[in-house]
Amino acid sequence: MTVPTYDKFIDPVLRFLASHPEGAAARVVHDATADALGISEADRQELLPSGAQPVYKNRAGWAHDRLKRAGLSESPRRGFWKLTAEGVRFVATHPSQLGDDAVARIATPLTDAPLRGAAPTLETRLPVSGSVPEPTSAITASPDDRLEQALRELRSSVAAELLETLAQVSPTYFETIVLDLLHKMGYGTNRTDLQRVGGSGDGGIDGIISLDRLGLEKVYVQAKRWQGSVGRPEVQGFYGALAGQRANKGVFITTSSFSAQAIDFAKSVERIVLVDGQRLAELMIDHEVGVTSRPLQIPKLDSDYFEA
Repeated sequence: MTVPTYDKFIDPVLRFLASHPEGAAARVVHDATADALGISEADRQELLPSGAQPVYKNRAGWAHDRLKRAGLSESPRRGFWKLTAEGVRFVATHPSQLGDDAVARIATPLTDAPLRGAAPTLETRLPVSGSVPEPTSAITASPDDRLEQALRELRSSVAAELLETLAQVSPTYFETIVLDLLHKMGYGTNRTDLQRVGGSGDGGIDGIISLDRLGLEKVYVQAKRWQGSVGRPEVQGFYGALAGQRANKGVFITTSSFSAQAIDFAKSVERIVLVDGQRLAELMIDHEVGVTSRPLQIPKLDSDYFEA
């Protein structure tokens, strides 16, 4: 047999996690679902075209990605999967193997699902009954449309993984990651121009970027992992720290989001740039900080070659 499509992994992944309420390592879930689906040892050796990963592990991973987007599962730490409270309730109300319609509702790509925080339940995201919506019809979509949709899904999934990973690193290392990103974006003539100063008594400033070799022009950075929305008091405090340094440029970066009041305040003072978690993840992907990309060769006929 060949390795089943990723939607076939959704129910086995769900059932295995339900039988392990404390959660399990992803590698354990990979093999358990492969056993449940009867995937042979030979088929488990099949690799993706890139050679980066076995196909069955990749498809189990996408199944778990869909369960996460449905709010049914989570990754409390890297490489570890566990059902959410919503997932436990879902299994209790679906004790038997999921039907095709239920699987399809979970498998339907929703690239606008929240990256972090409380995800909406499956029932609130999609209609419980009726036809399953298709973002782009598989029949009418061009190959280019399907490729673009796949790329959006990949970026969204990697962005979610990035934010989960950032939530687990130490505050000190997070500050270093932010400075690495800003350097990749072109700030500072070299990496030594970006200095981490965070710590007790930092006055709300975690990093300083010298935009020129003499350090005459500087950008001050605050980089904070945050659980809830960052409010106006925190941004106003950073503004006060900038004033104390007689600085006129500051970047406030967080893994979460900013309240409307915080955003309005930043706009009113015109010297602070706010970067929330979603934008941070996108920037890390674009500039390949903590992310690797592989080239994709898309063939297209060179009509000029055949000109007589």
